[in-house]
Amino acid sequence: MSPPVPRVFLIRHGETEWSLDGRHTGTTDIPLTEIGERRIRATGRALVGPDRLIVPSNLAAIFVSPRTRARRTLRLLVDEGLGGHQSGPEGEQEKKEVEKKVEVREDVREWDYGDYEGRTSKDIKEERHAKGMGDWSIWRDGCPGGESPQQMMDRLDSLISDIRQRFHAPALDQTESEKCPPCDVLVVAHGHVLRSLASRWVGNDISHNPSLLLEAGGVGCLSYEHRNIEEPAILLGGAFVVDAVEDAAAKK
Repeated sequence: MSPPVPRVFLIRHGETEWSLDGRHTGTTDIPLTEIGERRIRATGRALVGPDRLIVPSNLAAIFVSPRTRARRTLRLLVDEGLGGHQSGPEGEQEKKEVEKKVEVREDVREWDYGDYEGRTSKDIKEERHAKGMGDWSIWRDGCPGGESPQQMMDRLDSLISDIRQRFHAPALDQTESEKCPPCDVLVVAHGHVLRSLASRWVGNDISHNPSLLLEAGGVGCLSYEHRNIEEPAILLGGAFVVDAVEDAAAKK
C-alpha cells in the first residue's frame, strides 16, 4: 500500500460576537459564543476520529494561535474528537498524547488590523470615501498601524517551509506505508490568516485577493498532487477512512 499523502487541516475558531458582526478581530481576545462552542463540539464529533476525516494518530503536529478563541476551539476539539474516543484512564491518556503535539504559534495569529481593529469593512470603506482616500481591500492595502499583505506572506511562507521540511518531505520520501511516520498537521486559527495560508500554499500572491471563504468553525485542507512536494494543492474534498469503518463494523 502506498504511504498517505501528507495534509494540512485548517480549522477556523468558532463563532464570536465580533465574527457575527463582521468586525475585524486581530489582537482583541473575544470568547466563543455559546452557539460557537456547540458547533465546534459537533465538528469534533463529526470530523475527528479514527474513522473520520482527521485521524488523531496521523497528526504529527497541531499548531494553534495564541488567541483565546483559537485555543478554546482546540480544547473543544480535543475533548470531543481528538482525544475523546475512549472513557476513563484510556481516554485521559489519549488526550495527553494529543496535547503533546500542540504548539502555540505566533505565526498563525490573525492579521494585525492596526487602526481597523474592531471595525467592519463597510465602516472602513465609508470613512475612507468621506476622506477622499478611495476604496480599500485588506488583500491589496493591508491595515494602517497593522500588517501589510507582504508581512503576512513573509510569516506564512516561513510557516509553510517549516511544515514541509519537518513533516511532509520525510513522509513523501517514504515508499512503504508501514514506515511512514505521522505527517498530517492541524492548524487552528483565524479567517484571514488561514485564507492567506491556503493562498500561499499554492504560491499565490494574496494581494490579488485569494477569493476564498472559511466560515467560523469551518474546516479546509491542503495537500499535494502526485505525492510531489513541488505540486502543492488545495484539497476541495477529502475521503473518510473506509478501512477503519469496516474494521469497526466487523468487530460488532
